[in-house]
Amino acid sequence: MNLVLQGAALRPDTLGELVALTGANHVVALGPAAYRLTGASEQPAIEPFCAEHALDYAWVPDGRRLADMRLLALDMDSTLVTIESIDEMGDALGIKEAIAAVTEQAMHGRIDYPESLRRRVALLAGLEESALERILEERMQLSPGAEALIAGCREHGIRTLLVSGGFTFFTEWLKQRLGIDYALSNVLEIAAGRLTGRVLGEIVDGRAKARKLAETRDALGAAREHTIAVGDGANDIPMLAEAGVSVAFRAKPVVREHATHALDHVGLDGVLNLFI
Repeated sequence: MNLVLQGAALRPDTLGELVALTGANHVVALGPAAYRLTGASEQPAIEPFCAEHALDYAWVPDGRRLADMRLLALDMDSTLVTIESIDEMGDALGIKEAIAAVTEQAMHGRIDYPESLRRRVALLAGLEESALERILEERMQLSPGAEALIAGCREHGIRTLLVSGGFTFFTEWLKQRLGIDYALSNVLEIAAGRLTGRVLGEIVDGRAKARKLAETRDALGAAREHTIAVGDGANDIPMLAEAGVSVAFRAKPVVREHATHALDHVGLDGVLNLFI
């Protein structure tokens, strides 16, 4: 078995302790803050040790190769980008706290996502479309490692899918900027340059995300084990379950329980190190 370790706190002495703890026979440097320990023995002490030292860890089998992957599906808000776009829209109306409170409940799985979205969008009625442009220009920040992850997928022939419970105004911009292959998100109704407070068509919730991943995977002729999904909120759980390799990125506890791996300390490009 391979143990992948990632994090800024991974000093030589810490690495040595982990080699001794796991009985690993070889250390492979994957980057300035990432290593793979080959021939490592799984030990329950690894989890608390890495938590204490602010390290991400993952047990990776020998047969899991990046070259075999065909599709990467990514959530947008708090995954591909650092913000919750709908919260920033609320801020433009001076109601960010009210919007964020509902967002938080939805991300923890305490409230039905479609209902939470309708409730939040209704509060945004009257917001000028120009405010969305300002969010793109001033607040839409990519998560660390986002560009490197997309570039790495492109280099290995892995198609990319951005699937979000957010809005096409933002996902289409990100799709163009990063060269993402496919995207699915919600459509805001806009009339006379302002939001009406309604969403057009079917709401993209957790089930819709999982369905889009499956449809795209099947269209590519790929197997489930050759797909990757990355997300942070409760509405990403069905999508994570649909993928062969799933990553909870700086995620809520309920999401971590349903993912193959978790990344809390390194950027999105850390996903690339979870393969041989």
